[in-house]
Amino acid sequence: MAEQQTPQVETGPRPILPILKLQPKPHLVGSKCPGCGAIFLDVKRTACSKCGAAGNLQQVQLSDKGKVWVFSVIHQSFPGIKTPYVTAVVDLPEGVSVKSNLVDVDPEDLEKNPQKGFGMAVELVVNQVATDRQGNPVMAFQFRPSKN
Repeated sequence: MAEQQTPQVETGPRPILPILKLQPKPHLVGSKCPGCGAIFLDVKRTACSKCGAAGNLQQVQLSDKGKVWVFSVIHQSFPGIKTPYVTAVVDLPEGVSVKSNLVDVDPEDLEKNPQKGFGMAVELVVNQVATDRQGNPVMAFQFRPSKN
């Protein structure tokens, strides 16, 4: 009788979404069409929606800096989620947009002075948001105002 092999369980920090890569430095990834160069915020894409080319989309590292396109201050959420917080759509230089929360900002200040938020230069940060069943940290990305 053949021996049963036990599956290897990965340990260590885990990204909350497949577009987040933690090594060598935390970054987001997308898919690039080799035909027309279009970039998408998706790692499982099988065809380009711009030119229609199928297969062979290449995984590319996306910039860790961007600009806030639009934001909203959230005052009501699920139980256990602290409010208010700021959610935003961030435009990256590669031409893709990503929805994320903003951290290290004052939600009330942005409500009073929305012009501070629109076009704000931001940078990617990664924080632990949960722990999985095996005790590994689950990591999520957010954006904060750029220090540069």
